[in-house]
Amino acid sequence: SEPSSEPSLHQPCLPASRRDALALGIAALVSASSARPSVAGGVPTLAEVTPPIAPAEALTSLESGTVALFERCTRSVVNVVDVTVLSGKAMTSGAVVPEGNGTGFVWDSDGHVVTNWHVIGSILSQVPKGRDPGEVAKVTLEGADGRTKTFPATLVGAERSKDLAVLKVNAPKEYITPIARGKSDGVKVGQAVFAIGNPFGFDHTLTTGVVSGLGRTIQSQAGSLISGGIQTDAAINPGNSGGPLLDASGRLVGVNTAIFTSTGASAGVGFAIPVDLVQRVVPQLIEFGSVRLPSLNVTAADPNVGKQLGVKSQGVLVQAVPSGGEAAKAGLLATRRGLGGIVAGDVIVEADGRRVVTEGDLVAAVEAHQVGESVVLKVRRGEGGDERAVEEVTLTIKLEAAAEQK
Repeated sequence: SEPSSEPSLHQPCLPASRRDALALGIAALVSASSARPSVAGGVPTLAEVTPPIAPAEALTSLESGTVALFERCTRSVVNVVDVTVLSGKAMTSGAVVPEGNGTGFVWDSDGHVVTNWHVIGSILSQVPKGRDPGEVAKVTLEGADGRTKTFPATLVGAERSKDLAVLKVNAPKEYITPIARGKSDGVKVGQAVFAIGNPFGFDHTLTTGVVSGLGRTIQSQAGSLISGGIQTDAAINPGNSGGPLLDASGRLVGVNTAIFTSTGASAGVGFAIPVDLVQRVVPQLIEFGSVRLPSLNVTAADPNVGKQLGVKSQGVLVQAVPSGGEAAKAGLLATRRGLGGIVAGDVIVEADGRRVVTEGDLVAAVEAHQVGESVVLKVRRGEGGDERAVEEVTLTIKLEAAAEQK
C-alpha cells in the first residue's frame, strides 16, 4: 500500500529551533503572570503603588532661628490702610496695591503705631493745616490667639521730611505687642536682616537678606532727602512701606521706606530709615505732635550750577543764605551777582571734621545735632575765579529749627 500523507503523532510539526523558542516564550509569560500581585483582575492597589514617604528632617539651626524670630516678632507688625483707600476688594496675585495700603509696627504699650508718612499721605494732604483729621487709617492687629482684628487709628503726629508718622489705636492689651528696638549705628554690611510686612496685601510676609550698603541718602516717596539710609537686598515690595527691618535678634534697625526699581516691584535694592533717626523723631511726635529738626536753613545749589560757575572743589555749593539767620551771622556766603557776573558762594567741604561731597552728607552731619547746638563747617571761598584766590575758611554755625517748622 501507498504511504499515508497524514503526519504521524510522533512526527514533529515545527523545526526544533522554533519549538524551543516557543517553549521559552510560554515559560516567560507564565513567570510574569505568577509575579503579578494576586489581586482581582491583576490591578495593583493604591497602597502598593504609593511610594513610602520619607520622614521630615529636623530644621537646621539657621531655619529654627528664622522661624523663632518670625513667631516672636510677627504680632508687632500691623497692616495700615489709609481711610481714603477702598480696601473692601480682596487682594489677588498680581493686583496693583494703591498708595495708602502699607505696613506699620507697634511702638509701645500705649498703642502707638509707627508707619511711613506716604502710607497715609493721601488723607493728610486733604486735611487743612492745623485741623484735627480724626480717623486717618484702619489698623489690623493680631491677637495672642492668632486672630486679627481691625481698629480705627487717629493721627498723633507726622513728619513728611523724614517720611514718618505715628498713629494711635485703642485696642485691648492682648493685641498690643511692642517691637524690640535696636540701634543702627552698629549695623554692618553683610549682616543678616529680615523684613516683615504686607507686600501686595499678603499680610505678615517674611523676606530675608543682608545689609548691602550703609549711609545712603534716600529720596523718599514724600519727596524729601533722608540721610544715613540702610540698603538691603531683602525683598521689599509695594505694601512693605512702614514695616520693620529687623536684625537677627528680632530688634528694629530700620523702617522700610523705598525701593530702587524701574518696574515698581523689588529689584533687590531696598532702603530703610535708620532706627537711630526714628528714635529721635517718634518720641517728639508722640509728645508734641511735631518735630523740631535742626537745620542750617540754607539752600544748596544744583551740582550743574557749580560746574557752570567753574567750581572745581567737591562739596556743596551754597546758593542762598537767609538774611538775619544764624548762617548769615556766622559769615556763610551765598552765590550772588557781582560786577563781572554770577559769583559762586562758599563751597562746604567738611562738617564736624567729616568730608562733605553731597547734600546728603551735609544733612547727615547736621542731623547728628539738636536745635541750638553748633556745627563746624570748613568752606572753600572764591571758587570759580582765580584759583590762587581760593581760601579755606572755618565757620561755627548755631543750628536753628528747620524753616518750615518755625
